[in-house]
Amino acid sequence: MNYKNRIVDQSIQSKLDTMGALLIEGPKWCGKTTTGEQFSKSQIYIDDPQFHAQYLTLAQINISQLLQGNTPKLIDEWQMIPQIWDAVRHTVDRRHLPGQFILTGSAVPPDKSKIAHSGIGRFAWTAMRPMTLWESGESSGEVSLGALFDEGNVCQGSASLQLSDIAHLTCRGGWPAALDLTPRQALGIAHEYVNGLIHSDINRVDNVERNPQLTERLLRTYSRHQGAQVSISKIEADINSNISASDKTIISYIEALKALFVIEDMPAWNPNLRSKVAIRTSDTRYFVDPSIGVGSLRIGPNDLIKDLNTLGLFFETMAVRDLRVYAESLDGDVYHYRDGNGLECDAVVHLRNGKYGLVEIKLGGDTLIEEGAKTLASLSAKIDIEKMGAPSFKMVLTAVGPFAYCRQDGICVVPIGCLKN
Repeated sequence: MNYKNRIVDQSIQSKLDTMGALLIEGPKWCGKTTTGEQFSKSQIYIDDPQFHAQYLTLAQINISQLLQGNTPKLIDEWQMIPQIWDAVRHTVDRRHLPGQFILTGSAVPPDKSKIAHSGIGRFAWTAMRPMTLWESGESSGEVSLGALFDEGNVCQGSASLQLSDIAHLTCRGGWPAALDLTPRQALGIAHEYVNGLIHSDINRVDNVERNPQLTERLLRTYSRHQGAQVSISKIEADINSNISASDKTIISYIEALKALFVIEDMPAWNPNLRSKVAIRTSDTRYFVDPSIGVGSLRIGPNDLIKDLNTLGLFFETMAVRDLRVYAESLDGDVYHYRDGNGLECDAVVHLRNGKYGLVEIKLGGDTLIEEGAKTLASLSAKIDIEKMGAPSFKMVLTAVGPFAYCRQDGICVVPIGCLKN
């Protein structure tokens, strides 16, 4: 696999420099092992069929032998031998050195009943998502989110992505393996990913046999509600038009998909406002990558081009994916805002130092950009800046557009094809 500009690399190195062990988590096929290998001096792969039985036996009679070798040592599919966790913790305590181990594995979590200690103070965690457009090479990276926080509403850059490119990238997703394939081959990754979820992974996550039809129906329902604050009862009503399932059952399926890093809903942002407007606190529904939703609906780029409303929904998911990766590299998170008066902002990037930026996500074009700018101005006027400070920037993030520029009202218009962290 080829990786370009892996933003997570800096975070991994920083954590290895300070903590004894690092756990890299994320969805299947997002490149956890390959990224870990860049920092590892020795590796073992628990699922290697040639040595798997020996590893299991060694774990029972002398588990410390599995931890010997040059450091940092990569242990892939470590969850197959959950007691490795406690062995690593003990070794880190004994050696008193940072950067000893990197644990990676599939999205199926370990049996926690076989883990005695939390690992607090010994382990650091790094979340890996599918690649952003900057990492996969489709973004020029001329507009930096970090620079917007530091310098305010000053941006310039150019982008070459057309609507057909956005449709393809939405369906392809940010899977590292796609970079080595032809465009047509790359589109098949998401479909196989969804098939694996439906028929295998969702059953393995907690060893509960689940209905493939209900799983598929839930994925399709989630796909239609990307970027919306949809209740469980509404999801149930949609699913139950074909299959009967209770709220409790649907919640259990959703939790399983979250454990697999398939679903990553967005929490609500609660700013200090000048008025006493009620703020909606429901999470907003998102997949970790837009290609999962597209794969669930069994559609492709041509279908999205013919249905711009659907393309807009999935582009928003892709934009949120990229913003989350960029925000985390800046020590921040991404939230959604909606209040009782119906004012809604697609994304709020809030850093832990208190700085924040407001983002509206649009396909592009003057009408949609003006609509986004109006929303940003309305929300900015509601925020009590004496308590929170003014937003560092206000941005309309677009799918297409030849240039990034700052409007006279101070709002940045940035095509996603020139954004980076």
